[in-house]
Amino acid sequence: MKPILTGLQFIAAAGFLASGVLFADGPGFGSACNGLPSYGALKAALKSVAPGGSNSVNGGLNDNMWATVVNRDGIVCAVVFTGADRGSQWPGSRVISAQKANTANAFSLPGLALSTANLWAPTQPGGSLYGLQHSNPVDTGVAYGGNSNNIGQPNDPMVGQKIGGVNVFGGGLALYNKFGVLVGGLGVSGDTSCTDHIVAWKTRHALNFDNVPAGVADGGKDDNMINDLAPLAPGETTAPSAGGFGHPTCDATAAAINATLPVNFPVGPNP
Repeated sequence: MKPILTGLQFIAAAGFLASGVLFADGPGFGSACNGLPSYGALKAALKSVAPGGSNSVNGGLNDNMWATVVNRDGIVCAVVFTGADRGSQWPGSRVISAQKANTANAFSLPGLALSTANLWAPTQPGGSLYGLQHSNPVDTGVAYGGNSNNIGQPNDPMVGQKIGGVNVFGGGLALYNKFGVLVGGLGVSGDTSCTDHIVAWKTRHALNFDNVPAGVADGGKDDNMINDLAPLAPGETTAPSAGGFGHPTCDATAAAINATLPVNFPVGPNP
């Protein structure tokens, strides 16, 4: 459980919300993104946990990564990559990272965080959220418009626009600021879905936007990936999840790292 906000914190949080900066409309995306990680902060945090960084053991393929941040309205605030140029990581993962950020924001609440990893099992055939992945499509004009030379730069063509999209595998996390206020979403893509989740988790922690109130993982404490899929029975095409919010295991290294994320990179207010 998270500590109750002090009186000063509550007043500050209430004033922040009342100012409208979290839900700003119109072309002034600068104000709409106030209180969220800047381009520089996001890039530095991602590079610290991606290949070549100081905390870059994440399982998977050891690929370079993309990351996107959206605000609570789904407006893209920053798009970054870790490689030498925009072709140093899967080009298709740019839009997937934005899709993951949008999903985590769109399906998390002030009192309950859902990661994109938590959505894998319930969106499979027979699941309680089957079909969710076909709702809220990506705006292709936003995703693929603009000058390619600006991709992954502070003026990436997606910035300031609503990307949309729903993704149901690891790599998307909701962003909760130091007051515990839900302010948007983070999406990471470029490797296996399990490694994407791990990199996103570490990036969110480095940014101090992981003051998660509750979730469906770790006894209801957080939004970590849950690897609880049972072996397929004869005739089954989808492995059942014991808790209903499970995700496939990608590799042994990632599974071991994922299991220790809440210990090594705990959610909650950080110093």
